[in-house]
Amino acid sequence: MTGLVLLIPIALLMGLTGLVAFFWAVRTGQFDDPEGSAVRILISPDEPLADTSAGLLISAEN
Repeated sequence: MTGLVLLIPIALLMGLTGLVAFFWAVRTGQFDDPEGSAVRILISPDEPLADTSAGLLISAEN
Protein backbone atom coordinates (compact mmCIF):
# COMPACT_ATOMS: atom_id res chain seq x y z
CA MET A 1 0.00 0.00 0.00
CA THR A 2 2.83 2.40 0.72
CA GLY A 3 4.21 1.70 -2.74
CA LEU A 4 1.07 3.14 -4.29
CA VAL A 5 1.68 6.41 -2.46
CA LEU A 6 4.87 6.73 -4.50
CA LEU A 7 3.79 5.10 -7.78
CA ILE A 8 0.54 6.98 -8.36
CA PRO A 9 2.11 10.49 -8.27
CA ILE A 10 4.96 9.26 -10.50
CA ALA A 11 2.44 7.85 -13.01
CA LEU A 12 0.43 11.08 -12.97
CA LEU A 13 3.58 13.14 -13.48
CA MET A 14 4.69 10.97 -16.40
CA GLY A 15 1.23 11.24 -18.00
CA LEU A 16 1.19 14.99 -17.58
CA THR A 17 4.68 15.21 -19.08
CA GLY A 18 3.55 13.21 -22.10
CA LEU A 19 0.47 15.37 -22.53
CA VAL A 20 2.52 18.57 -22.36
CA ALA A 21 5.00 17.15 -24.90
CA PHE A 22 2.15 16.23 -27.25
CA PHE A 23 0.57 19.68 -27.08
CA TRP A 24 4.00 21.27 -27.60
CA ALA A 25 4.56 19.12 -30.72
CA VAL A 26 1.16 20.04 -32.13
CA ARG A 27 1.67 23.75 -31.42
CA THR A 28 5.11 23.84 -33.07
CA GLY A 29 3.88 22.09 -36.23
CA GLN A 30 5.49 18.67 -35.83
CA PHE A 31 2.44 16.96 -37.35
CA ASP A 32 1.92 19.35 -40.28
CA ASP A 33 2.19 17.31 -43.47
CA PRO A 34 -1.31 17.32 -44.95
CA GLU A 35 -0.32 16.19 -48.44
CA GLY A 36 2.83 14.14 -47.82
CA SER A 37 1.29 10.71 -47.38
CA ALA A 38 -1.27 11.23 -50.13
CA VAL A 39 1.41 12.12 -52.66
CA ARG A 40 4.02 9.64 -51.42
CA ILE A 41 1.79 6.65 -52.26
CA LEU A 42 1.63 7.76 -55.91
CA ILE A 43 5.40 8.03 -56.40
CA SER A 44 6.87 4.88 -57.91
CA PRO A 45 10.59 4.17 -57.87
CA ASP A 46 12.40 4.38 -61.21
CA GLU A 47 14.86 1.59 -60.49
CA PRO A 48 13.97 -2.09 -60.04
CA LEU A 49 14.37 -3.63 -56.62
CA ALA A 50 17.28 -6.04 -56.27
CA ASP A 51 16.71 -9.44 -54.66
CA THR A 52 20.18 -10.40 -53.49
CA SER A 53 19.18 -13.81 -52.10
CA ALA A 54 18.38 -15.38 -55.49
CA GLY A 55 20.43 -13.08 -57.70
CA LEU A 56 17.31 -11.88 -59.53
CA LEU A 57 16.02 -8.43 -60.31
CA ILE A 58 12.41 -7.80 -59.35
CA SER A 59 10.53 -5.08 -61.13
CA ALA A 60 8.95 -2.37 -58.98
CA GLU A 61 5.60 -2.82 -60.77
CA ASN A 62 5.09 -6.37 -59.39
